[in-house]
Amino acid sequence: MRDALTDDAHGTKGVPTGTWGGEHVEMNVAHDSATLEFDCAHATIPRRISLDRRGRFDVAGTYFEEHGGPVRMGEQPGGYAARFTGRVAGETMKLTVARGSTRKIMGTFTLARGREPSIVKCR
Repeated sequence: MRDALTDDAHGTKGVPTGTWGGEHVEMNVAHDSATLEFDCAHATIPRRISLDRRGRFDVAGTYFEEHGGPVRMGEQPGGYAARFTGRVAGETMKLTVARGSTRKIMGTFTLARGREPSIVKCR
């Protein structure tokens, strides 16, 4: 039996599955993808988040800004490329989200596995 961090037959370690919560962020990690909710945005990571020997990760995904008020019929959310970098140490994760093209940091967060997130969606 593999431990919670072990991924595949190659022994690649990944972020443990489940819900990770923090101030202004929630991350739901599946075996082969992750979704994130922020106060006024959401994001997707369409692949497994592998960790190096020091627990660090660096993966590409898509970040979608949201707005207050109703979503208009036919409105398509405009997403853009983003980088999700950070480190997992035990049950704690440090996460930085940066815009892919400019590398502008959108936010840095501390999350804990199994913690209830504190998110206030934009209105």
